[in-house]
Amino acid sequence: MNKFPTEEDIIRYFIGIRYPDGVKCNHCGSDKVYQKKKRPKFFDCNNCGNTFSIFKDTIFEKTTTDLRKWFYAIHLFLNGKKDISGLQLKREIGVTYKTAWRILHQIRKAMTTGNKGLYEAIVEIDETYIGGKPRRGNKRDGDSPPKANKRGRGTSKTPVVGVISRNDKQVFAKVALPNGQGKKLSGKHLLNILNQIYKNDGENIVISDEFRSYNMLKKANYIHLKVDHKKAFA
Repeated sequence: MNKFPTEEDIIRYFIGIRYPDGVKCNHCGSDKVYQKKKRPKFFDCNNCGNTFSIFKDTIFEKTTTDLRKWFYAIHLFLNGKKDISGLQLKREIGVTYKTAWRILHQIRKAMTTGNKGLYEAIVEIDETYIGGKPRRGNKRDGDSPPKANKRGRGTSKTPVVGVISRNDKQVFAKVALPNGQGKKLSGKHLLNILNQIYKNDGENIVISDEFRSYNMLKKANYIHLKVDHKKAFA
């Protein structure tokens, strides 16, 4: 709140990030534009007569909520040890539950889309499994206790695939839901995740363990290197 005391401060900050070389018309590309005084989110173009928002194609495009509340919500979302609920955000920023839910949905959407083209060269890929112990529920006397989840592959937990770029340490994570046949982490499944984030179709190197589903990578023109966990690596 100290950094962004008004919406105009946020707008100036956003313009500096999205338009580092100056605002240009998103219709004709002209830099002959001027900002509306009463509606600072909007610019008019002297070249084509177009009126456009600096927030077009972003999560802020159609919002009527104070941008300071948006920025504070993002701050809470990114710095919380656990995910923030809609009810908690409603109390924190003073909006309706419907607005809080939409803000959280848009933040998650922004974090899980638009990753195409972020990675190149060498990446490492691995998976983990999310989920706690099975709940006992309303177990009656004589009922057998619920079976414990196995660790690692073969578990009933939900797999999450993570990819990290060795070049700049960017991380991409995606929940890997079972396919139509109920299979988890098939070769096609893992290949589809990599295809979402790779920058080009050149000689991209992928490092994984010896999980057999990764063998699909060689058929897709990736250079596939395997780590044998039975051996020690420096």
